[in-house]
Amino acid sequence: MNSLWRSLRQAGRLSERWLADPQARVGLDALERGSSLGGRLGELRGRSVLLSTSDQLSAALALIELDGVARRIVLCPPDVASAHLPVVMAAAEIDAVVGDRAAAELGAETSVPCGGDITPGAPHRQGGEATEWVLFSSGTTGAPKLVVHTLATLTGAMPAGTALGQHAVWSTFYDMRRYGGLQIFLRAMLGGGSMVLSSAPEPVGDFLARAGADGVSHISGTPSHWRRALMSASAGKIAPRYARLSGEIADQAVIDRLRAAYPKADIAHAFASTEAGVAFAVGDGFAGFPASYLGRRGDVEMRVAEGSLRINSGCNALGYLGDVAEKLFDDDGFVDTGDMVELAEGRYYFVGRRGGIINIGGQKVHPEEVEAVINRHPGVRMSLVTARKSPITGAIVVADVVLSDEPRDADALKREILEACRGALARHKVPATIRLVPAIEVAASGKLARRRA
Repeated sequence: MNSLWRSLRQAGRLSERWLADPQARVGLDALERGSSLGGRLGELRGRSVLLSTSDQLSAALALIELDGVARRIVLCPPDVASAHLPVVMAAAEIDAVVGDRAAAELGAETSVPCGGDITPGAPHRQGGEATEWVLFSSGTTGAPKLVVHTLATLTGAMPAGTALGQHAVWSTFYDMRRYGGLQIFLRAMLGGGSMVLSSAPEPVGDFLARAGADGVSHISGTPSHWRRALMSASAGKIAPRYARLSGEIADQAVIDRLRAAYPKADIAHAFASTEAGVAFAVGDGFAGFPASYLGRRGDVEMRVAEGSLRINSGCNALGYLGDVAEKLFDDDGFVDTGDMVELAEGRYYFVGRRGGIINIGGQKVHPEEVEAVINRHPGVRMSLVTARKSPITGAIVVADVVLSDEPRDADALKREILEACRGALARHKVPATIRLVPAIEVAASGKLARRRA
């Protein structure tokens, strides 16, 4: 059984590799001579640990040390409401807290601080624990669902060893305590690379400038992350060899704009979720995925049932932790992703989430389908389609639109967008109103913050 620390060492070149955030850079070889946990790793052996830090660097270093030693690690994103933590701690049987929060405050037996300062010493990391990695489901509202993985399920879709890109400098707009960011962190660590970590308070332009200065070669984010990045004057500060989209529908417009911005980069969009794991990556330059992907491809089996993509693979989560009524697997052992797809000319296209449908007088509208049409307009940078209550149909479709540049004639541009929608969409899907806005809110997960009517 390989732990993260052992896998990291097997990738080699520790003296040349590092992790960095806006405040600090830590060489990975420092962990051979010391500990980010103040020499207290032994106190966490066999424990169920809540990892709760304000910064990503501290969390990353602690993860390297805890895997294989702790019985369970719950990765707590910094935006999780304090009111939910007692429920999380009870469900995960937390008996130790690592990070910024005091154990007494949260009711745990043990509290161990962690950080970027490495305490000299030779920590004993040869643990035999098959550590559970517990992540918060990114689609959760209210009390979070806790999704159980292991290092094996988290890394099952990754190429072996340095095929991931030795000497690569990885980065991501994601927080590495969420599934998408954790995937990039693990790719960097297992593949022999280094990593530039993002920071929530850091402006996008500053992050891009820092990533460029550190020579980032591989970088990922949601389509919303990338749309915001491409609007920044610092978009040219990075020159990636590989750029990846995931977490939201990658429509043709954002793929084309990313390819135009970084013509020397390989552009791919991947499908993954916290529950289903990584299913595939598409690198042919087109939205959607070939219908030939259905069935079994290696260790991944996919099917479409009732319009929803379902996945069975070794990257699936093991299940939910605690008292959760919802089942992770259907009767055939597949994870129902809730992502709806439609087949057209031998290719499946994502049209939206099953739970995000707008009902217009009994007719269904996927907001993402309308956004994809709006985003194709050359003057549009990004859009958000929502519902507004209507006394006649129950709801109407409305759209907020961020433009690439200040228009000469805003009313004429709105008319152009509406004409494009009328030419590509059924009548009930066409927005009743187009509102030009300076920005659109993006949630901590990197996805558009969608409002309910």
